[in-house]
Amino acid sequence: MQCHYFDSGACRSCRLMGVPYRRQVADKQAAAEQTLHEVTPGVQWLAPFAGPESGYRNKAKWVVGGSSDSPTIGILDEFREGIDLRECGICEPSLVAAFPVLAAFISSCGLVPYDVRRRTGELKYLIVTASPDGELMVRFVLRSRHQLPVIRRALPELLAVLPRAAVVSVNLHPEHKAVLEGEEEVVLTDRRTLPMRLDDVTLHLGPQGFFQTNSTVATALYRQAADWAAAVRPSSVLDMYCGVGGFALFAAPASARSIRGVELSEDAVVAARASALQAAAPERFTFEAGDAATDLAPEADLVIVNPPRRGIGVGLAHRLETSPSEHVLYSSCNPVTLAQDLARMPSLRPRQARLFDMFPQTTHVEVAVLLDRV
Repeated sequence: MQCHYFDSGACRSCRLMGVPYRRQVADKQAAAEQTLHEVTPGVQWLAPFAGPESGYRNKAKWVVGGSSDSPTIGILDEFREGIDLRECGICEPSLVAAFPVLAAFISSCGLVPYDVRRRTGELKYLIVTASPDGELMVRFVLRSRHQLPVIRRALPELLAVLPRAAVVSVNLHPEHKAVLEGEEEVVLTDRRTLPMRLDDVTLHLGPQGFFQTNSTVATALYRQAADWAAAVRPSSVLDMYCGVGGFALFAAPASARSIRGVELSEDAVVAARASALQAAAPERFTFEAGDAATDLAPEADLVIVNPPRRGIGVGLAHRLETSPSEHVLYSSCNPVTLAQDLARMPSLRPRQARLFDMFPQTTHVEVAVLLDRV
């Protein structure tokens, strides 16, 4: 793909921009195999999955800069000034179409962008998520409640010009630090979750819930999980980082009498429970809040882990290594920490692996591995 922001030097986030896409995928596959070579002896690598190289990102997390009269939606430069990226080519078309409308709404409400250098202003970030059906979740991240009433009063105006906005919320982030959002969320619409329909499974995404950034590739990843789960025929499944329930709901073979999901975010657990009500045999599913990394005994025929970039770590790897679980499905966004974790579980042997190019134009990948007890 071609990007005028990259060509002009305004944004260099997509480090592989300009590299032919087939070469990107081939290079990522080679790098993943090399990183995992010593800990995956005899593993069968399935063909890598690649979706569209542009227009794939279903979530935009933009810094709001400039002024209320002329806001920028994008990133900050080295001087902490806003760079507008509203035509970003890796964002889904429904997001790109919404950005000018949201910029105009910011101006009409007089929302004052936060100035990082001076620590003044209110509107820090704009976070927008698009569902596969084109609906939107719009989140305004504010420094305080000062301009919350303004957004609340103007909400009918926003919904009139952006009818696809199904969920609108304000996140309160009073601290001056490099994190994207605060703990408190004020949902302004009647609807509180965004339905993310992937194949015949609908996941309900709340404002602070985690969802894979690429809906097309996420669907393929979940299909692969379902195929592996069907092949090993577990009687029980445990998803230890379940989020809104993606892996648990897809990897739920007929053989499984119980499918249990555990997630740190209580909002995500509520959403997962709502999704389970629409699944076949919903009584098989249990979702609960907890810290999978420290609080949970990994005991099920099939254990699924999809941790953050840091991996599962020494403690959980040891508990999986010494558990009675016969199979582990590990989905990782960081092959380096994946290799470290696999080395800690020598009695779980990788059988199959597959790369999913979740982030075209960047060096990031998702790698899923099916492990069997030796």
